[in-house]
Amino acid sequence: MKRRLARTAGVLLLGALGAVAPASGATSASQRAVAHIADTAHLHLVKASGASLHEVGPVSGTLSGSMQAVLNVSASFSGEFTISTGRGTIKGHGTAVPHGSGRYESFAGSIVVTGGSGRYTHVHGRGGLFGTFDRRTFLFVIQTTGELSD
Repeated sequence: MKRRLARTAGVLLLGALGAVAPASGATSASQRAVAHIADTAHLHLVKASGASLHEVGPVSGTLSGSMQAVLNVSASFSGEFTISTGRGTIKGHGTAVPHGSGRYESFAGSIVVTGGSGRYTHVHGRGGLFGTFDRRTFLFVIQTTGELSD
């Protein structure tokens, strides 16, 4: 079970943050598109510097593209992310409190989407996150809940 979790750990890493697919034609506050957060990212460690992990990988689901994330792993977890698609970028940040110890550690917290570029220039939103972290391979499984607006 632990080995299987380690293999799939990168599958949901911050990926759920990427489900921003605002409906086209949203022009006023009353017509804003609201998207539920649900997506998948496969991230791998590119560089580690102390407690800071730089990870990248593909995003699939509502969005298709790639993600870069800088994650700080210490007594609490925090990070910033950028999702790049053919239609623009989405940026945001999140924090979480870890629970447990050992190789696998669970955590729960929140995310904030702060904007982006191209089609996603005005996107924003908030949500909750939870998941697991594999301290040996630096892989995360992160699932999010919430809504984003354009």
